[in-house]
Amino acid sequence: MKQLFIGMFCVAILAATSFSVSATPQKRYDENTGSCRILDSGPLEWESRAWGQGGKGFKQVCKSCHTRGNDKGARYLYEESKSSKGWNRIFTTRRAECAKDGSWAKLSDEQLLMVNDYLYRWSSTSLDRNDSA
Repeated sequence: MKQLFIGMFCVAILAATSFSVSATPQKRYDENTGSCRILDSGPLEWESRAWGQGGKGFKQVCKSCHTRGNDKGARYLYEESKSSKGWNRIFTTRRAECAKDGSWAKLSDEQLLMVNDYLYRWSSTSLDRNDSA
């Protein structure tokens, strides 16, 4: 009985500590603007209301080419395709083929920041608080 109580106590402690720690990054440093972007509020989800913000911009602009089996030769991408640092690198260096060929010109600078924020927030490392901060 004592072992059962200790086991339940350990599970309760683990559950309580997991809720008190935020797993997703709350801010992102943007090298292009030299600013800190706050990510814990604002339209970063798929269903954001403004057209080019966050997930909606990614879905409408980026995913229009980067889908499975596309005929444009664009590599399939999704949020977890890269780490938080990897997405930042793509947007900072602009070495991606779609940045070079003018496809990103469809988005304003602010919209590009929002898409970068969204991808940074939901990247493959966004649940690893030691890597995505």
